[in-house]
Amino acid sequence: MKNSHVTRCHLLAGSIALTLGSALPTAWAQVYPDKPVKLAVGFAPGTGPDLLARTAGQQFADLIKQSVVVDNRSGAGGQIAAAATAKSPADGYNLLLADLSSISIAPAAFSKLPYDPQKQLIPVTEIARTDFVLVVPASSPARNMDEFARLAKAQGGKVNFATFGAGTPGHFGAVMLAEMAGYKTEVIHYRQTADVITALGSAEVQGALMSTPLAMAQVKGGKMRALATTAAKRSALLPEVPTFIESGYPKADFSAWFVIFVPAGTSQPVMDLVQREMVKAVQTPETRKRLEEAGFTVSGSSQAEARKMVQAETVRWAEVVRNSGFRGD
Repeated sequence: MKNSHVTRCHLLAGSIALTLGSALPTAWAQVYPDKPVKLAVGFAPGTGPDLLARTAGQQFADLIKQSVVVDNRSGAGGQIAAAATAKSPADGYNLLLADLSSISIAPAAFSKLPYDPQKQLIPVTEIARTDFVLVVPASSPARNMDEFARLAKAQGGKVNFATFGAGTPGHFGAVMLAEMAGYKTEVIHYRQTADVITALGSAEVQGALMSTPLAMAQVKGGKMRALATTAAKRSALLPEVPTFIESGYPKADFSAWFVIFVPAGTSQPVMDLVQREMVKAVQTPETRKRLEEAGFTVSGSSQAEARKMVQAETVRWAEVVRNSGFRGD
C-alpha cells in the first residue's frame, strides 16, 4: 500500500508539473506585453525604413496597448541593429525590422559577421517591401536602359555606379545589371544617402539603384531621371517608368523586403501574438494608405511564409555574392 501511495503521489506531482509547464508560455503570452516594446531598425531617422518602422510601430502599439520605442541603430547596412537584437533577451520586448542586406546578403559577403541570422534571429512576418529604380543624373543623355547600356559601352565600357554601402542590394544589383547589359561597372560606396544624391546631382557617378520612395522624391524634384524599376509591374507612383522586364532584362527582379525578427528562443505564443498584431497593424486602411503613398507594397505574411521567403532569398543572394567575387573582410 505504501509503495502504491508513493507511486500515485509521484504520478500526481508529475501531472501537475507537466500541466503547469505547458501552461506557462500561454499564461505568459496572456500578460505580454506589460511594458514598452523596442523595435530596432538599422537605418537613420527620416529614411524609408524608419518611416515604415514608425508607421507600423505606432499602429502596433495601439493594438497591443503598449508603447513601441523605435531604436535607430544605423550603419553597416543594418548589421549593427541586427547584431544588437540577436544578442538581446528573447523575451518579446526586442523586435527587429530588417531587410535583405543584413539577413540574406551579409552572411555571404562578410566572413566576420558578429551574428548569425539563421541561428540567432527568427523571422516572424514580412510586413512590406519596396522595389528599386535605376536613376541617372538629370543631365544624362540616357532616356532608357538600352541607351544607358550603349553609352556605357561607348565610354570604354565602364560606368561609375553609386551605392549606399558595400554588401547592399544596390551594390550587387549594380553588378548584376552590368553583367546582363554587357558593360563593366565601378561601384563607389557612400556612407550617407545625401552623399549619393550629391554625387548623382554633380554627375560624379552615372547611375544608382534607389528604393522607390527615395527615387520618387528625386525624380519628381527634377534632380534625377528614372530609367527602369525592378518591380514586376509599373509603380503607381512612377507610372511613366518601365520595368526592367519591359526593358528586356527579366532577371533584374529583386526588391527590398522588410521582415520583423525576434531573438532565437522567443516563445511561440509571443511570436504568434507579434505576428498577428503586426499584420493587423500594417493592413489597417490608414496605415496601408500611408505606406503605399510612401512607395511600399504592404504584405503581412505568416511565420511559415516569412521563413520560407528568407531562406530562399539567402540562397539566391549567396550565389550573387559568390559570382561577384566580393569579400567584405
